[in-house]
Amino acid sequence: MQATKLTEPSRKLALKSWVGALDAVKLMEAQPHATFPSVLEGIAETFADKICLFDAETHLTYGELMLRARQVSRWALAEGFVPGTTICLLMPNCPDYVAIWLGLTQIGCVVALLNTNVVGDALAGCIEAAAAEHVIVAAALQPVLSPIAARLPGLRLWIAGGPATAAAPDRIGFDLTAFSGTALTDSEVRPPVPGDIALLIYTSGTTGLPKAAKVTHGRILEWSLWFAGMMDVTPDDRLYDCLPLYHSTGGIVAIGAMLIRGASVCIRARFSARSFWEDITANDCTIFQYIGELCRYLLAAPHDPRAGAHRLRLACGNGLQASVWQAFQQRFAIPRILEFYAATEGNVSLYNAEGRPGAIGRIPAFLAHNFPIALIACDPQTGEPVRDKAGLCIACGPDEIGEALGRLSDDSAAPARQFNGYTDSVASARKILRGVFDPHDRWFRTGDLMRRDAAGYYYFIDRIGDTFRWKGENVSTTEVAGVLGRYPGVTGVAVYGVLVPGHEGRAGMAAMTIDGGFDLSGLHEHLAAGLPAYARPVFIRICQTLDITGTFKLQKQQLISESYAPPAADPVWLYDRRQGAFIACDAQLRQSIAAGKLSNL
Repeated sequence: MQATKLTEPSRKLALKSWVGALDAVKLMEAQPHATFPSVLEGIAETFADKICLFDAETHLTYGELMLRARQVSRWALAEGFVPGTTICLLMPNCPDYVAIWLGLTQIGCVVALLNTNVVGDALAGCIEAAAAEHVIVAAALQPVLSPIAARLPGLRLWIAGGPATAAAPDRIGFDLTAFSGTALTDSEVRPPVPGDIALLIYTSGTTGLPKAAKVTHGRILEWSLWFAGMMDVTPDDRLYDCLPLYHSTGGIVAIGAMLIRGASVCIRARFSARSFWEDITANDCTIFQYIGELCRYLLAAPHDPRAGAHRLRLACGNGLQASVWQAFQQRFAIPRILEFYAATEGNVSLYNAEGRPGAIGRIPAFLAHNFPIALIACDPQTGEPVRDKAGLCIACGPDEIGEALGRLSDDSAAPARQFNGYTDSVASARKILRGVFDPHDRWFRTGDLMRRDAAGYYYFIDRIGDTFRWKGENVSTTEVAGVLGRYPGVTGVAVYGVLVPGHEGRAGMAAMTIDGGFDLSGLHEHLAAGLPAYARPVFIRICQTLDITGTFKLQKQQLISESYAPPAADPVWLYDRRQGAFIACDAQLRQSIAAGKLSNL
């Protein structure tokens, strides 16, 4: 499809965004030892009485945020925490979430941001991956830790916002008032430096269970400054953030870009299409942080008269498809959409500053040296790079699909251009590809397939390997298969994502072989106990056999192509959320799905 030709105002706005971002990050050159907490101290002095973070229950001014963060710092010091101590944080979205990780990281501790949807063995694995000895957990989420307590002996729990229990006699929150909120002194702590690890943020990557990506202080500050400049944030802005605070987009980019400019953030526990426009208008929000799926939900929702009274000037996010983009922008009169592509741990980032629908970004010629990105040909079956006779990778031409790579350099001054890896060194090594265009070069593998058109715009195509995206989350097929494999009667399982008309990403589907002990009626309860809602299969297919390769790897391509309508006589079930059960996916239901008429997935 021919792309819409850009207007001169669009080009000027894009140039303003790039220049604004470049100017913003100059602070890191002027203050080479600066970190996000240290810069925020100065911001808080200027905007001490201004609201910075608020939800339905709590309003924190800049002064109160820093006071609370310092109290957290002194609490941690009193408990013997030292630089490098790793603490997991398991809390729902709220202003205190930011105050806690801010207070811990500014004294050199490392905070692992746990996904509140992850349960069971996967949650235990995340805590083990962080090598954490402490977990700060919201009282409401404490029960999810009980089933895995035996696997984590010696783990100390601190209960935030609730009473102590016999299982967890310690708590954080009410006791913070015993600690001073005045500025920390040099005698109390050595401030961290930009290269120190501040956070661990979990990502599924392309294979396996969630991995803990290392995020440095420098990376947090650069993200915050860059997006503040790209979005032209001012103290008058109010950003609506209903994305998880344990993710880099909702928890770091959205928060950091606003606070670094003295703006405000309206935090919500989760997205609700029903209350979205009421929240936006009542809280006078000017910016909305999105993932593409949220925009589709809003577009599918009934008319809300409050949608015409908003003051939004910008929607910033990723994953917005071209068809949804144009309809969303027109229906709700959104002046500007800023789509971007980035990865928590990666060094590849793209920005669609021109607002071209469907594109994830373009690199201006004057910045090409700062964004060393390449697309290389990959084997569609294995996902591995295709190499020429000399053993080097093959660069993709215009409109050819390939994996996106980012060149790694030991002397890169920009934190976001580096790859700090995971806590798992083996997983880190798998993300580095050597000998790409030169026998000695090194590149970061994104695991994402893209194409680049003749005008230089990049378009996201799909994920490589065993991960697919659904409901705005990466789903690990390995994790899902592991949970399904433990269900009585399941003798074999292959998990993959399938396209469903009218829905972004891919819906989870599991093809299984079973024996007489299998009982479909109890399957959902089993899945709910081991997987977050977005990772639970939407479709179940019962097969006579599952094809494997000579190296005992499942062959999924045929299963993926047959999707929820296999030509064979294999029964297929669909999970119906309204009934809370799997129902037969018969011919009539398949027709409705194919026509895009099924929205309750």
